[in-house]
Amino acid sequence: MFKKWGFLGVICLLLMACSNEEEVKEEVKPVEEPIEETVDVVEEPVVLPFTAPFTGVGSEIELTQRPILVTINNHPLARPQSGISQADIVYEMLAEGNVTRFLALYQSSIPENIGPVRSARDYFIDIAKGLDAFYIAHGYSPDAQKMLNAKVVDNINGMQYDGILFKRSKDRKAPHNSYISNENIFAGAERVGASMNIDKVPTFSFYDSLEGAKIGNPVTNVSIRYGSGSSFENEYTYIPEEGLYERKTAGILTIDKETDEPVKLSNVIFMEMPHKTIDNAGRQQITLTGGGNAYLFQAGVMKVIEWENVDGVLVPMENGVPAKLVQGKTWISFVPMKPGLESMVNFLP
Repeated sequence: MFKKWGFLGVICLLLMACSNEEEVKEEVKPVEEPIEETVDVVEEPVVLPFTAPFTGVGSEIELTQRPILVTINNHPLARPQSGISQADIVYEMLAEGNVTRFLALYQSSIPENIGPVRSARDYFIDIAKGLDAFYIAHGYSPDAQKMLNAKVVDNINGMQYDGILFKRSKDRKAPHNSYISNENIFAGAERVGASMNIDKVPTFSFYDSLEGAKIGNPVTNVSIRYGSGSSFENEYTYIPEEGLYERKTAGILTIDKETDEPVKLSNVIFMEMPHKTIDNAGRQQITLTGGGNAYLFQAGVMKVIEWENVDGVLVPMENGVPAKLVQGKTWISFVPMKPGLESMVNFLP
């Protein structure tokens, strides 16, 4: 009897165990986790409320500084120059013979020290007048002296302020050693009663981004030579990863003497215009009023455009409207109509 019930008990226990095992198996079924959807977060570009008038670069504050235009020496003994990397625009042109000079325009940033400062020409003053710039030079040609005496532009000159506002460097010999500081520029403006607030906004147009400028003939290297030697042969090479051009003269990288910072440019422009030698010193007469042909290099491409004098400002033009520039610094070279752009400017893809 006990054996029978014992046998039945064993059967019952086995059945109960199997039942419990199935329940346990059902309870431990894995729970499927919900699939999370990944959403790409698109960051909206920061739109700054103001724009620098000569570079197109956005700014958090309104830039009300009057442009400052400085004649900078480009003789081989004057290189490297101080403050050149901070210029919004640099105009390069013949001053006498095959020697070029720079007109460096500062508005969005003014260096602590600028130079060597060199003498004025009448067409330098015409450019300063068109830009309504406070003009700085050390010395002048006879025609330029007449214009400065007539107060065609607000200016200070090293001929009157040598050793006062203009300081001589001991590292170089005259006439390649005259410099002016940021502080003395404003002290000079106060002396002559010149306002330093911007009054005339230039007619320049800018792309919103670098990509918009990449329409044209691909060109990565462009050069120009003034005269027969290499002392004034300038080369501009595009750096794709930066979207900028570096500049070399006579094979040497153009840098700022104060900071060792290389000059980096967003736009390189060549404007063709009439030149005429007017004296035995090789001084030039350059016609800035008529407009003419031009080349524009930006974003690794080249465009054939024109330039016009718009209310005194030399403006690159494309299809009758201001040509759009890439935001950043610009270098503008004046090219004599004879021999002209095609002969003097060379470029490679």
